[in-house]
Amino acid sequence: MHITQTLHTAILVTDLEKSEYFYGKVLGLPKIDRSLKYPGAWYQVGNYQIHLIVANTVPTENPHEKWGRNPHVAFAVVDLEIAKQELLQQNYPVQTSASGRAALFTQDPDGNIIELSQG
Repeated sequence: MHITQTLHTAILVTDLEKSEYFYGKVLGLPKIDRSLKYPGAWYQVGNYQIHLIVANTVPTENPHEKWGRNPHVAFAVVDLEIAKQELLQQNYPVQTSASGRAALFTQDPDGNIIELSQG
């Protein structure tokens, strides 16, 4: 087997409206207009996609207090400090990377961990 690229990540959400706000407005990802046979939304990031899928419940237990050690999706941002300020202004939690590198972690409305790295 020879895998050539990553295509998408599916993220379970419970409130599509709140999640669409987070991924579309807060993170600024462009939404893909697509007819789905289930409640959800798709977003484009370069040649990669994020698929939000509505579920009745979402496992939100993140066993590690350092969020980067939990399952997460990572995005590169142009300016990490601006991203941090935008998240804080909209009352999203922020945790800086324990490694000391230019990265931070936040959580979407369902507690899914999102990493933002200076890139």
